[in-house]
Amino acid sequence: MLRFFKIIAFLEGVSLLLLFFFAMPLKYMFENPTYIRPIGLIHGLLFIGYIMLAIMLKYEENWSGKKFGIVAIASIIPFGTFYIEKKYLRKQDTI
Repeated sequence: MLRFFKIIAFLEGVSLLLLFFFAMPLKYMFENPTYIRPIGLIHGLLFIGYIMLAIMLKYEENWSGKKFGIVAIASIIPFGTFYIEKKYLRKQDTI
C-alpha cells in the first residue's frame, strides 16, 4: 500500500502544481478558465485519495500523530508531497 500511496502523492503534487502554476494563471491573467474545472476535478479526487491513504497508512504503519499531521499538511503546500516522499517515505522502501 505504501508504493500506491507514493504514486498518489506524486500525482497529487503534480496536479497541485498544474492548478497553481498553469490553470490559475490562465484564468486570472489571461481570462481563460478552460483548464480550471478538469485540473481542479482531478486534483480534488487525488487529494481525497491522498488523505484517505494517509489515514489508512497511519494505522497500518503505526505513524505518530506528528508524522501523520506533517504528511497531511504537505498535501496543501506546493512541492509538499515531493518533500514528504523524500524525507519520510523513502526509508520505508525495504518493505
